[in-house]
Amino acid sequence: MVRSPAAQAMFDDDAASRSAGIELLEADDGHAVARMRITPEMVNGHKIAHGGYVFLLADTTFACACNSHGPVTVAAGAEISFVASARLGDELVATAEERTRYGRNGIYDVTVRRGDEVIAEFRGRSRTISR
Repeated sequence: MVRSPAAQAMFDDDAASRSAGIELLEADDGHAVARMRITPEMVNGHKIAHGGYVFLLADTTFACACNSHGPVTVAAGAEISFVASARLGDELVATAEERTRYGRNGIYDVTVRRGDEVIAEFRGRSRTISR
């Protein structure tokens, strides 16, 4: 359940994520869950999911978690480790958890899974900005 109006509003305005079929399932207090199915357009020349799409899912979930508190927050940096390949038709679920917030900064970990299998581990660093 999405309990964060700020995260939901940001996601609703995110045409890139929505065009990839990403669905926001949960967002509340430094936590978010999103899912995406691998479509033919997401498969690379090796017949596996392009890493950019796996990164997109993780980054979107990270964004929803760090924006769940309300102030506008953006990525200051991120890295991903690909653990296993995703394939056409796979449903991937990403879960983001806040590790810490300090001043205007935060650190979030995102795990992308296919069922119980870990596909990727992502760490994002956030920065709250003023508008």
